[in-house]
Amino acid sequence: QVQLVESGGGLAQAGGSLRLSCAGSGEISANYVMAWFRQAPGKEREFVAASWRRHSNTYYADSVKGRFTVSRDNAKTTVYLQMNNLKPEDTAVYSCSASARIILSSVRNSGQYAYWGQGTQVTVSS
Repeated sequence: QVQLVESGGGLAQAGGSLRLSCAGSGEISANYVMAWFRQAPGKEREFVAASWRRHSNTYYADSVKGRFTVSRDNAKTTVYLQMNNLKPEDTAVYSCSASARIILSSVRNSGQYAYWGQGTQVTVSS
């Protein structure tokens, strides 16, 4: 089993920054894909960013590219999401996810992730 615990959410003004953290424990390893998704009220969950050590790659939604940065710690079991130049439309519950088995073409598909954190609220005021 894998446990994921997010922290760092809160309230920010438009143009401001927040940094989210997600600490993984249990059977998680550096080979897991770790990703961030978000869900705004009345909307479907959407992909934000992912970090995949196997391909030494990071992946971003077009809506956050250039503003958000995903990174991992040296042990590769904690993933961060640095969010800069926040916009009101970034307001959502942000959830961390992880998976040991995923194909590259599905990295943005929430259904491919087996483990999820409880989520943390991010609110951006205009």
